[in-house]
Amino acid sequence: MKIIENTTKFQIEESTAVAIGKFDGFHLGHQKLLRQLEIQKSKGQKSVVFTFVPSPAAFFSGAPIQELSTVEEKRRIFAQAGVDYLVEFPFVQSIADMEPEVFVEDVLVGMLHAKCVVAGDDVSYGRHGAGNCKLLEEMAKKYLYDVVIIDKVLYNDNEVSSTFVRKAVKEGDMELVSVLLGTPYHVSGEIIHGKKLGRTLGMPTVNLLPPEEKLLPPKGVYYSYVYLYSGKGSQSYESMPYHGVQLPSITNIGTKPTVNDQKRMGVETYIYDFNADVYGKYMDVYLLAYKRPEMRFEGVDNLKTQMQADIAAGRQYHGI
Repeated sequence: MKIIENTTKFQIEESTAVAIGKFDGFHLGHQKLLRQLEIQKSKGQKSVVFTFVPSPAAFFSGAPIQELSTVEEKRRIFAQAGVDYLVEFPFVQSIADMEPEVFVEDVLVGMLHAKCVVAGDDVSYGRHGAGNCKLLEEMAKKYLYDVVIIDKVLYNDNEVSSTFVRKAVKEGDMELVSVLLGTPYHVSGEIIHGKKLGRTLGMPTVNLLPPEEKLLPPKGVYYSYVYLYSGKGSQSYESMPYHGVQLPSITNIGTKPTVNDQKRMGVETYIYDFNADVYGKYMDVYLLAYKRPEMRFEGVDNLKTQMQADIAAGRQYHGI
């Protein structure tokens, strides 16, 4: 997959099928859109995913917004999906001010060489978000591209959207999140050295600091599983001792108040029956279900007792 980033001056020469969207969370609706892109790709068009970086919401707020999917996570998703081009189009003031007709003419047709545009029925683009699917269809007559509008996916009569997923994550309803995404919600990052308290207690853990822009569920303990891999932006497991293996685990998300004064949110995971040295490697932590809130204990001994109980409950949950 070729990534086009940090520029508004480029041109794809091949005929393309372009999917437009925010793609935050890559939920069932996004997956439906990408399946349509695959159909167009089978007709000989190169597949393009077009998204803005930063998101318009982050741009207009003037502050970072925590998202379901980081830029790095989106790249991995689209690469694995076989997308030919990922366009991370810079959202700057001149783009925010661009009339929607100009966006179609200059960007979709001129830069992307679109012969098919795939979008959700709520797509918006151009100045004040005034561009919509109706305008795409009207301008298709002039520029001779096809338009495929994807209807919303419903779950229990609710539209599956990034807003719906975000609400479920914030509530810690990881089972619902798994349904909406088609896979458990995950947090990724480099494995770092912690205080090694778990190791001294006979329960060694692995730690990562998620990107600050990653939306996390409420502080607490979660049943989980992990994948280990060797490098940032990669799913190259070949050099890992447990490459490609889903490892059952239990995870604490929070600030570890019993032993820490810091406020930075971390992800600490106990992997069952595992004691390999993986510092400096990378990890995906998939959150399956919420167990209990993060708590402050009166001393390390009480913490150890609770950790042992959590680990035992996790073994039962995982059936190991």
